[in-house]
Amino acid sequence: IEIGMRSGGAARSVRAVLEESLMLTGDENIVDINFVVFWRIKDAQKYLFNIQNPEITVKEVAESAMRDVVGQSNIQPLLTGARQKTEQAVQKLMQDVLDHYGAGITVDQVQLQKVDPPTQVIDAFRDVQAARADQERLQNEAGSYASRVVPEARGDAERILQGARAYKEQTVAEAIGQTAR
Repeated sequence: IEIGMRSGGAARSVRAVLEESLMLTGDENIVDINFVVFWRIKDAQKYLFNIQNPEITVKEVAESAMRDVVGQSNIQPLLTGARQKTEQAVQKLMQDVLDHYGAGITVDQVQLQKVDPPTQVIDAFRDVQAARADQERLQNEAGSYASRVVPEARGDAERILQGARAYKEQTVAEAIGQTAR
């Protein structure tokens, strides 16, 4: 079952279904998610007699489970590294709900196809990501500059102090010599 999109026939075109794919994250961002659920019948009797429209039930349980998991997540991990964790959480939640319904269905896999910010704001979102990357780069450059300049400044300060001490000792020695003379 495809959620958030529909594949066309022979042309293999994909059509977005925004009412399924747009979801609110836990940090109050909107994310556009398309995913596919692979499932099979494990108990034909339960499948035929316990639920009325099995395919619609699986689709709606999948969408509900994804909305639940996404609603508890922040957007950044969803867009980057938490894909597998999200897939596994949705699969487990779906299986639990379908087992509770006595649907006779096994969820084999949940596969995220696309996880993006909505198309209306994707350019702004990329600008934010670029700004974060620039911020990190500038912080690294500043740290590098500081680690280079601070030791130089400490060395200069020590050189000036040693020069002052030498001048002090020379002046004191001259004064003692003039006094003795």
